[in-house]
Amino acid sequence: MGLSKKILVIPGDGIGAEVTTWGKAVLEKIAASFGHQFTYDEALMGHEAIETTGTSLPDETLAKAKASDAILFGAVGHIKYDNDPSAKVRPEQGLLKIRKELGLYANLRPIMLFDELLDASSLKREVLQGTDILFFRELTGDVYFGEKKRTADFASDLMNYNRYEVERIAIKAYEAARVRGKKLCSVDKANVLETSRLWREVIQEIAKQYPDVETEHMFIDNAAMQLVKNPKKFDVVVTANLFGDILTDEASQIAGSMGMLASASIGDGTGFFEPIHGSAHDIAGQDKANPLASILSVALMLEIGFGLKEEAKKVTNAVDQALKAGYRTGDIADSKTDKSKILGTKAMGQKVLEYL
Repeated sequence: MGLSKKILVIPGDGIGAEVTTWGKAVLEKIAASFGHQFTYDEALMGHEAIETTGTSLPDETLAKAKASDAILFGAVGHIKYDNDPSAKVRPEQGLLKIRKELGLYANLRPIMLFDELLDASSLKREVLQGTDILFFRELTGDVYFGEKKRTADFASDLMNYNRYEVERIAIKAYEAARVRGKKLCSVDKANVLETSRLWREVIQEIAKQYPDVETEHMFIDNAAMQLVKNPKKFDVVVTANLFGDILTDEASQIAGSMGMLASASIGDGTGFFEPIHGSAHDIAGQDKANPLASILSVALMLEIGFGLKEEAKKVTNAVDQALKAGYRTGDIADSKTDKSKILGTKAMGQKVLEYL
């Protein structure tokens, strides 16, 4: 018996619309192959929403989001705001607000390496081969959401955490570690920060409920170094919002390109699935964007959002087959790539559909 799910597509800004087109196409093909009933709606967010409605997250978008089972998201951002720190309404505000409103407290980011792309990374092949990390980044607390103050000569951002915020993401991370390699690394700065001391205390308490999982505590500065020195040592990593933001972008370079990395933001309801790359306005509309991260975000939606492991594996395998056959978008091509196999966004999306 197939599943029936409502999926909201939010293309957002820049290359968002170009990549989500292919994420949705993959969902449609999977639904047809496995007898699922997926229905779709679309909504505005980010710069596009500001231009149309004056706000980065219109009420209509939020209402549609709350009524959906999962959200496939593109990207938000525009250079206009990057160069104007005084702008009161910004595209990224919509992203922070939707996370808060939907209670999306855990950001999952798998760093999964395809052998064919090992040479696209700036790290040596032998350092990388076999790397498989799943990051859990806390998403609704920390310095991003703390009280902010600003005068002409002073600025302050309050970094804070509640016990329950650490507990709930710790449980999600331990549950994942239990079915993976039974290893969890918690990253903090407990030698300096009071929030990190609470963080470590809570992790130590939750660890007692998971005696089968080996727990390691690591300071953020050491973790950032170990990630490029020996990425294979990590399996599941759980960390706070700010540290997770930085570490996962660092880890994207292990995978060779941000254009290859998917992410899921989850809580206890609607899940939010997005590629980690930005809106990349410099290549928008030029058929240059890599759609594979959006397609891999769909694989996460199928597995984590809907519990459809077989369907998710089929999507990942189709991406792997396209890469094994030598097909590349510009961002993951190198000097050895057959020039005739360097594809644009549409051709690469079509290629994955063929392998599906």
